[in-house]
Amino acid sequence: MDYQLYGTAACHLCEQAERDLQSLGLRYTFHDIVDDPSNFARYQARIPVVVDAQGHSLDAPFSLLDLLNWIAASHPSRDGAAS
Repeated sequence: MDYQLYGTAACHLCEQAERDLQSLGLRYTFHDIVDDPSNFARYQARIPVVVDAQGHSLDAPFSLLDLLNWIAASHPSRDGAAS
């Protein structure tokens, strides 16, 4: 499953979210919210935001454990490993 990560450059929380996604081996696409006015309006106060294919989102602040729990709750058949 692919994820979308909304954030911006020089955001330490966004950088940590990227490291967490990478450490779990999850595929994701990073979207810098300053590149798209609609993304900026939607996510500016919430970054980083991880969105799954079903549109479920996890907003900052979150830890690696929060991310794992969110994945498990959104996808009970998954163990958090990349597919």
